[in-house]
Amino acid sequence: MKLSRKSEYALLALIDVATFGVETPVKISDICERKTIPRKFLEQIVLILKGAGYVRTRRGSDGGIWLSKDPSDISLAEIVRLFDGALAPVESVSTYFFEHTPVEKSPALLAVFRQVRDTISGIMEDTTLADIIKREASRAAK
Repeated sequence: MKLSRKSEYALLALIDVATFGVETPVKISDICERKTIPRKFLEQIVLILKGAGYVRTRRGSDGGIWLSKDPSDISLAEIVRLFDGALAPVESVSTYFFEHTPVEKSPALLAVFRQVRDTISGIMEDTTLADIIKREASRAAK
């Protein structure tokens, strides 16, 4: 599995927004500055996140973006799937994006790729934005 730049920036932006809670709008320009994300790219990402129900937006001087869900209810897996599709290394072992692939000709190889999928998806499904915020706060306190 390889994350696209969109997934990476989406995760960074969501973590940034999540640190302010679900009530406080955060300006896109502030996120861009803190996380070094190109503005136009982040605007595209925000539209996708908004369409999927992860963020809300408001225009104007008191506007910005904020989470529409609690950070503990948003897993890393959800966001990566939204932008990149399957977490599995090949589609023939994907739970959500199954397609037949040549790897199916080797049951042993297919089993290895299932293990890879299970490990990656297990970690990413079990890790939420809230978990990342806690880890970052813990590291900053040291």
